[in-house]
Amino acid sequence: MKVTTIGIDLAKDVFGLHGVDGEGRVAFEKRLVRSRLLEFLAKLPPCLVGLEACASAHYRARKIEQLGHRVKLMSPRFVKPYCKNDKNDAKCLIYLLSVDTPIVTSVMGWGLSN
Repeated sequence: MKVTTIGIDLAKDVFGLHGVDGEGRVAFEKRLVRSRLLEFLAKLPPCLVGLEACASAHYRARKIEQLGHRVKLMSPRFVKPYCKNDKNDAKCLIYLLSVDTPIVTSVMGWGLSN
C-alpha cells in the first residue's frame, strides 16, 4: 500500500501520524517520539504532509521538505472544528488536505513572504 498523504499531530515529545493511500484507505497510524520522526519519514516515498501550525511547525516543515515531501500548514483554529468526534488532529489534517480549502498554506523559508 503506497502512502500518498500523511497528517502529523505535533506535540512536545510524541507525535501522532496518520497515513492514507491514494484511495483514502488507512495505511498506518503511529505515535513516534521526536527523535524518530525524520528517520521514519525518510523511509517513505515523497508524499503530501499536513501539519497543524504551531511554534515549531515551520522548522519541522522545512526539515520534512528536505526529505522530498510536500508540506502544507493549517491554522489550529481551522483544524479544531473538524475534530469534534475524533480527538486525533492527524486524521483531521488528512481530511483538510483532501478538500481544496484556502486555509491550507505552503511553508515559507527565512526572509520569504506571500
